[in-house]
Amino acid sequence: MSMPSTSAIPVATDDPVNAAILSVSEDKIQGFLPDPLGQIAQQSGQSLDIVIERIRAMLAAGTIRRVRQTLLATSLARGALVAWVVPEAKLHAAFDDMFQNDPFSGHVVVRSTDAQSAVSRYRLWTTIKVPQGCSLARHCDLLCRSSGAEAYRILPAKKLFALGVGHVRRRGLTPGSMSEELAEVIDTQLVQLSELEWKVLLSLKREFAPEEIVPNLWNPRAQEAGIPLEQFCQVAEGLNRRGVIGRFSTFLEHVKPLTTGERVTRFNALFHWAIPAGREIETGRQVGRFHIMTHAYWREAGNEFHNVNIMGVAHGTQKEVLLAHKEAIDAHLARIGIPVSYTNVFWGGRSEIKPSEISPFAYRDWCISRQVDPQTMRE
Repeated sequence: MSMPSTSAIPVATDDPVNAAILSVSEDKIQGFLPDPLGQIAQQSGQSLDIVIERIRAMLAAGTIRRVRQTLLATSLARGALVAWVVPEAKLHAAFDDMFQNDPFSGHVVVRSTDAQSAVSRYRLWTTIKVPQGCSLARHCDLLCRSSGAEAYRILPAKKLFALGVGHVRRRGLTPGSMSEELAEVIDTQLVQLSELEWKVLLSLKREFAPEEIVPNLWNPRAQEAGIPLEQFCQVAEGLNRRGVIGRFSTFLEHVKPLTTGERVTRFNALFHWAIPAGREIETGRQVGRFHIMTHAYWREAGNEFHNVNIMGVAHGTQKEVLLAHKEAIDAHLARIGIPVSYTNVFWGGRSEIKPSEISPFAYRDWCISRQVDPQTMRE
């Protein structure tokens, strides 16, 4: 399929056709599908040709920042949210170091709180994943030395309750809007993969260039892996059954303006709640059912963070609206008898997002490039 000129094709997210496609393609195509573009066409009510044309154009224009098959990497690599204490004068240099020089850091965000407290000194927040058998703490120690960070707090997810960033379909949500069903519980147990599964997985997860958005999406990837298409799909479907495949997704910018000048969102809020021990899963399933929540986790933050154990992320264009959404969640928890002893909001400022590398082969090469013996990074 040749690449047509994209100059006359609408690329704004508020174009009706684009909005219909994005409302599906951002986070509605769950798991591995042999024909994800066909599913987007079916669910959005658009033809396959139009879906391909619009996704190509939006990707080329930068409206869509990446198209890829996501993984549930918490099942493939040791991962955590990490909060960093960095001297203010070194904050943005540390941000650059982690974003540009560490392929195992995914989200890199500078955050602040409205009410200043002891935890407000944690300004830099990142997600980090290291291959199985490697030490998150040793990786963070290495980043401290290169970035100038003074301290860090590792916050691994014990359970997940929401994981899907659909900005377009969340526009105009009424505070308090929630599903009739409780959120599902997603486990974070590590899964061991064979060499063939890794081979398929690494080809599967690579980002798509505009010219790679074609009807038979996986055939070139199977050829790249040197595996017949039927076997490639069978292995991918097996990985899906084992719970390591996330969603096929078109990702939009979270905060930065698009080439069209529009902003998909302006604010991202990291919500913190401290609830009684033993009620984490119950609370997480309640928080995760609210439609505004793009992420919801059970993470143990410890005494310094007032024993916060439920966290979640929400995005929006107006700060006061996001606060109204949180108030609705707080009121719901109170109404159903879940006491909250502490809560806070960490607002995102400067941010960059990239897929975290999880390959053990890439980790070995990265360590060597830093003149670090990979064996010293083992647990």
